Amino acid sequence: QVQLVESGGGLVQPGGSLRLSCAASRRFFSVFGVEWHRQAPGKERELVARMSNAGSIDYGEFVKGRFTISRDNAKKTVDLQMNSLKPEDTAVYYCYVGGMWGQGTQVTVSS
Repeated sequence: QVQLVESGGGLVQPGGSLRLSCAASRRFFSVFGVEWHRQAPGKERELVARMSNAGSIDYGEFVKGRFTISRDNAKKTVDLQMNSLKPEDTAVYYCYVGGMWGQGTQVTVSS
């Protein structure tokens, strides 16, 4: 069964950091682009970051250099390092690989 499992979410104070990880059981992981999205309460899901299979990267405008997406094709993982977190970053974060969504991991930024 194909699965994407996110981990690393939690509660962090403003200005803090979190590292999210997504582990995939997807065959041929390396041929797919990988993405992180987020959805805050009452808002639409939005793209946070994406990396193509060739390594090109895009970030949402709100990231402004604070987040870094990375992937390890051998381990079939995609990570999102988030620094300088703000309360408005509070959301459920989802990874997306090869047409599949993970179950999401909650990130809460609050003092």
